[in-house]
Amino acid sequence: MENDLSADLYDVVVRGGRVATASDVFVADIGIRDGKIVQLGSDLQPGRTEIDARGRVVTPGGVDAHCHLDQPSPPPVRMADDFDTGTLSAACGGTTTVIPFAAQQKGHSLVDAVQDYHRRSEGKAHVDYAFHLIVSDPTPTVLNDELPGLIKKGYTSFKVYMTYDDLKLDDGQILDVLDIAKRHGAIAMVHAENSDCIEWLTKRLEAMGRTAPRFHAHSRPMLVEREATHRAIALSELVDVPILIVHVSGREAIEQIRWGRAHGLNIFAETCPQYLFLTAEDLGIDDSYHGAKCVCSPPPRDKANQQVIWDGLKDGLFTVFSSDHAPFKFEGTEGKKPEGKEVSFRHIPNGIPGLETRMALLLSLIHI
Repeated sequence: MENDLSADLYDVVVRGGRVATASDVFVADIGIRDGKIVQLGSDLQPGRTEIDARGRVVTPGGVDAHCHLDQPSPPPVRMADDFDTGTLSAACGGTTTVIPFAAQQKGHSLVDAVQDYHRRSEGKAHVDYAFHLIVSDPTPTVLNDELPGLIKKGYTSFKVYMTYDDLKLDDGQILDVLDIAKRHGAIAMVHAENSDCIEWLTKRLEAMGRTAPRFHAHSRPMLVEREATHRAIALSELVDVPILIVHVSGREAIEQIRWGRAHGLNIFAETCPQYLFLTAEDLGIDDSYHGAKCVCSPPPRDKANQQVIWDGLKDGLFTVFSSDHAPFKFEGTEGKKPEGKEVSFRHIPNGIPGLETRMALLLSLIHI
């Protein structure tokens, strides 16, 4: 009978875990039948399979809303994960949905980028997935036809960059893209760093022979993130459209976001595990190349800024906690050592892995 509370009612019972729902945290058993949760309660009847979750946290599957998988890079560099290995590691870390980026290449079609990403992912993913877009070349065709058409098909979030030569947009181009987001009901994500300041600092460091991985952090001080965050918020205000500032690294950018919110602007913010667990010292305290493993942008800051990021998570400033997974092998010819060489920090591929470890790292700091 459908309502018969027999020993065969549940295929699986997860027993005695601290269950985290959207509204509460409590100790309970979880009864599962035909792959679906059918009951939460205490002392449920036995299931065919029993999982002892006492002393553990049981959550819904995680959503990593910012990761990079099999994203094309300038040769010889290639990402270490495709949709097979990347989504497998996500599943092992409790993440059941990932949202990587279909990245437009300058001079190419945005629609072609989406089609290419479908080819790269088809038949490989072990978890659910969707795509954000990266708009790097907002031509009239992209703005008037391709982007509105893709939004209509359900690709309703896209990222713009204020740095990286092969991706960055100028302020006028960003305004054009934000206007499309407003008119068609999409959301724009912004990588906020001042490209001109970074280039100026990088050239000065190179002229002094300071090219080790640790100088990556020197080329991207907090002020370049602060200025770009302030400018992105101003552009959002001008168009009157919400934006999401991604991978916020520390206090100065947070101050700008809090200012925007205090003035009634719809500014959302995301941060990542690297800003809770790494500091600039992880890029190296000498000129060794080991710190290349931790080169990412914005770079990790210091211990004091780790606490500021954690405070932002606790008080609700951050509504998204993502990995920004961008994996490159340390050894070999296609990753952190292009062509097998130890290169200047300018040429070290930016990114660190995190799909598998994101949820575990976050929960390691939560006591419930």
